[in-house]
Amino acid sequence: MAYDEYLAERIRHKFKELNVPFEDKKMMGGLCFLVNDKMCLGVIKEQMMARIDPENTAEAYSKKGCREMDFTHRPMKGFIFVDPEGIDKDAELEYFVRLALEYNPRAKSSKKGAK
Repeated sequence: MAYDEYLAERIRHKFKELNVPFEDKKMMGGLCFLVNDKMCLGVIKEQMMARIDPENTAEAYSKKGCREMDFTHRPMKGFIFVDPEGIDKDAELEYFVRLALEYNPRAKSSKKGAK
């Protein structure tokens, strides 16, 4: 198993509960959730990845289990990892989901290759 399927299902459920249209796509060795064709959240192994406003990272880091995303062994601005203990409760998961959704309208889309 490349990613925690139970966590992925919890994120799907939260998007549906919040009435947010999304698409999930296997990538980066895990599963990414796209909102408005932009990467919003993901599951890599047992961790959740979230794309948030870079201005909100200090507050996010103060939460249990939240840390800098170092997937490429280099910090990625505006991306965080949340370890399982930081999203064990539904309210904790919802905090990070809402943080990512809040930033999504302002996040830049990745450039798509010509077809």
